[in-house]
This record gives sequence, structure tokens and C-alpha cells, in this order.
Amino acid sequence: MTALTRLTLSHFRSHHRTVLDLDPRPVAIFGPNGAGKTNLIEAVSLLSPGRGLRRASAQEMTRRPEAIGWKITADLTAQGRTHEIETWSEDHAARQTRIDGKTTSQTALGRIARVLWLIPAMDRLWIEGADGRRRFLDRAALSFEPRHGEAVLTYEKAMRERNRLLKDQVRDPHWYAALEATMAKAGAEITTNRKDTIAQLTAAQEATETAFPTATLALDDDAPDAEDALRAAFATSRPRDLPAGRTLVGPHRADLLATFAAKDIPARDCSTGEQKALLISLILANARALAAQIGTPPLLLLDEVAAHLDAGRRAALYDEIIALNAQAWMTGTGAELFEDLGDRAQRIEVLETDGISRIAP
Repeated sequence: MTALTRLTLSHFRSHHRTVLDLDPRPVAIFGPNGAGKTNLIEAVSLLSPGRGLRRASAQEMTRRPEAIGWKITADLTAQGRTHEIETWSEDHAARQTRIDGKTTSQTALGRIARVLWLIPAMDRLWIEGADGRRRFLDRAALSFEPRHGEAVLTYEKAMRERNRLLKDQVRDPHWYAALEATMAKAGAEITTNRKDTIAQLTAAQEATETAFPTATLALDDDAPDAEDALRAAFATSRPRDLPAGRTLVGPHRADLLATFAAKDIPARDCSTGEQKALLISLILANARALAAQIGTPPLLLLDEVAAHLDAGRRAALYDEIIALNAQAWMTGTGAELFEDLGDRAQRIEVLETDGISRIAP
């Protein structure tokens, strides 16, 4: 399985210095609002590529008023090996990463272990803009294919440069050709990864009986899939893009559509509880598919997971996490929310004193 056995935070958010020694069981974290529970699981999320579950900058994560930078160190066991992971930022510099004493890129983190999360901000996923749903899908795609993140970054960088040309009303096609070729290659890879991800999530939902509802998923994307066709679409769209000053076609405009399968109702029209249950269903499906693909479940980060779940569904969630054999990090305001876990989980109480998060003895 994949599990953290030790986690150390230094000057990270509200944590001056926090050290956790852990076993592979799920982790139930409880304490009052503002104590620093979410900061703990945000630190764990940084053991994967990207900006973590809050999408914060390195500077935003540093503890104040010191603002001297921060560091996270973890002993992570995955696929039969234990790795020491260090990630840090100092003097407002970009985040750096070291694995087993060797400096490396963030992408290398995705080859060691996979991390999935569900946070309260995602509860409105189905009723807000398409950008959040794209990020959700891309995060799932990244869990299956660690190189997906590089494709997204390559596409977005080239698109920003193309948009700059459009805003400056540059009409010479030679300025666009190389950028559009880069966008087409990366864009085709992005679309392929997204469709593969939807297929894997769908198969994982259909193959397992669960207490959570099944979501029928589809990718709403008007852009061509093939690289050559996408490059041609960018060229054809230039006259329309110039007045807008931005790129109006491409995978950056795609949307993830979801339907509550049992009721045939779009997710956006479901109740708050149903929308939450659909999200949990997809996270669990993602975890099951990953376990089948790489032989071990991912780390699960479930912030305030009990919100909008009745007692029956909450107990069912815990049972599914145990059946999955995943180390799930769950937060809640009270220990009573995790009673159904019994001794199947380890518990951490987080308190706050004078702006500093502390772990209760």
C-alpha cells in the first residue's frame, strides 16, 4: 500500500514545527475550526506535482510573521519501497523538491505515489464554471499519467504567447505557426488523456457495488482530437480570435459533464447531498482504478468529508476506504464524526494556541 510513516512540517502555514509518526491506517484529524487541520493535509498534497489542494503560491504557504520559508519532509512507503521526500521554499523562491537526497522535478513525485483529494471548495464543482471541472478532470488524468501535467503546462504557455500576439493584433501567420504546432501536439495529448481518464473512471464505477451513486461522464469539447486537425483549427480560428484577443478554440475550453445515472439528472440539478455523493463516488472510483493500474491505492485527502453526508453514508464511506486499503487523511471538527472507524484508524487532535497549531498529546 501507499502510506506516510512520518511527516514533519517546519514553518508551514500555522504549523511552527509539527512531527507526526504514523502507521498505514487511515488518519482521522479533528479539532476546532481554524486549528490547522486543513494545513496538515495541504502539506501532504504537496507530495504530488503541482500547487497542492489550495493551489497556493509558495509564498502564501510560509508561516507568518517569520516568513522565512517552509519545509515539508516525509517518509513515504509505496510499491514496496520507502522514500524520503523533501519539498521546501525559502526566501519566497519557487518550490524545490528532493527525493532520497537527490534534487529532482515535481513530476518525479507522481512516479512514486499518487495523491487524490476532495475539499469543501469542490462541493460547488457541478454548479460553477467549467474551469473547476477541467481542473478536476486534469487532476484525475495526472493521477493516471504523470506526464499529463507537463502537457497542460506546455499548452498553456504556448497559448499565453499566442494570446499576446492576438492582443497586439499581429496578423503575420509566421508568428503563429510554431506556437500553434506546440499547442496542437500538447492539446491532442491532453484530450487523449482526458478521454482515457473518463473511460477508466466509468469502468471503475461500473465494476464495483458501492453505497455512492454512479455518475455518467462525458467530455464536452468542440475542438478536434487529432494533432493535425487541431493545428488547422487554430489557423482557421485566427480571424475570429483577433477581435476577441484570445484563443477561442481548443482543449482549454472543454467541460466535464456528469449525470446522476440512477435518476438521469444532470449533476448541476441534483441536491447538495447528491452532488457531494457523486464527487465522493468519483474519488473512490479514481482510487480503485489506480489501485488496479499500479498495484497500490493512492493517498486520499478528504477535508471535512462528513459534511452533507448522513450517518449511513458516512459509515459506508469509511467501510469503502478500509476495503480499498488506502491511507485516507480525513478532517472534521469532532472526534465523534469518526466513531464508526473504531480502531481501524489513527486519530490526531489539532489545537491552536496564539496562532500556532499544535498536536494534542
